[in-house]
Amino acid sequence: MKVDVLLGLQWGDEGKGKLVDALTRDYDVIARFQGGPNAGHTLEFNNQKHVLHTIPSGIFHSDKLNLIGNGLVIDPVVFKKEVDRLAGFGMDIRHNLFISKKSHLILPTHRLLDAASETSKGIGKIGSTLKGIGPTYTDKTGREGLRIGDILESSFVAKYQYLRDLHLSKIRQFNYPFDLQPLEDEWMESIEFLRSFRFVNGEYLVNEWLESGKRILAEGAQGSMLDIDFGSYPFVTSSNTTCAGACTGLGIAPGRVGDVIGIFKAYCTRVGSGPFPTELLEETGELLRTTGREYGSTTGRPRRCGWLDMVALKYTVMLNGVTSLIMTKADVLSGFDTLRVATAYKINGIITTEIPFDTESPVEPIYTELPGWKEDISKIRDKETLPENLKGYIRFIENHLGVPVTMVSVGPDREATVNMG
Repeated sequence: MKVDVLLGLQWGDEGKGKLVDALTRDYDVIARFQGGPNAGHTLEFNNQKHVLHTIPSGIFHSDKLNLIGNGLVIDPVVFKKEVDRLAGFGMDIRHNLFISKKSHLILPTHRLLDAASETSKGIGKIGSTLKGIGPTYTDKTGREGLRIGDILESSFVAKYQYLRDLHLSKIRQFNYPFDLQPLEDEWMESIEFLRSFRFVNGEYLVNEWLESGKRILAEGAQGSMLDIDFGSYPFVTSSNTTCAGACTGLGIAPGRVGDVIGIFKAYCTRVGSGPFPTELLEETGELLRTTGREYGSTTGRPRRCGWLDMVALKYTVMLNGVTSLIMTKADVLSGFDTLRVATAYKINGIITTEIPFDTESPVEPIYTELPGWKEDISKIRDKETLPENLKGYIRFIENHLGVPVTMVSVGPDREATVNMG
């Protein structure tokens, strides 16, 4: 058996949570492989909206197994709140959720470091979610991190205090005001709550599942254009959001990767700072934001909106080895007379189809115009009844990328999807 990988191809917020939930019926295991509470995977069904930050999006199927992989960073406070919200819907997830001992813990001082550092940058802010993600991954690569498995060790409190004090010395250098005690008290309470879950050697478990014939879907967070190596650096996240991250974030060999399912919006959005060549700063961008309810599920910040960027999309399809595509939020584009798609960039007078190294380079997108559609498609479930101009939009994307679009999302509910196969 192989692990199929589902990930975002843009700057995050592509609708991965809904699609993982929709695809879960075809899998036995859903495994998150990177990121942390900076992610917000939104699912809607039975007139209820759910936002998951750490827990895999297959958790609403009680007969499926879910794994939080070693590539994640976990804030115990956020995790407890997430579990408590699910308990409010009558769900006890302890029987089907496993947590890798090698995943790293976010400390209260990681969050304070994040806020202090971001504040100090002034106009040079990168747009951090202030969840402590960056400092936690910094400690991980600096070999000073605290891991889930450490909770079980007698030396846990001493290790925590050492790392906390190290952070405090750095925070004081920023002259950043803080009150650690209430944060630390809540964190320690949440650590005790965490102890009631099953900590596992995730890399062994996931490979045992594969050997036993279980079908596994690896769930990514954020988007490929936020990858620490290949994204729009330095305006990126702190982990590998591309397909390679599934191998290091779960402990599987590259040869174990099967299908790679890439999710993209019918247009583009981005939260926070960083380059966004097709960004729309006038009424069209505001219309996309309003119609698409484009506000961050984690931060609540309004998302920047723009036309579909095929240069970036082709780049991430290449990086990930995408075998099939899912387009989301096609319904948001209903009502436009004309749609624009960036198929090249002009940089310093030179036309290119490559992402520039210098993220500060002034980029002028070269657009191709396509006819839009007026029909409300939110109730359509059959591909034959989709508007002809939407079908043309999909064909244009497929021809440009050389990868088939196998599913189109036409609304936020888990049932609002059209199978294109």
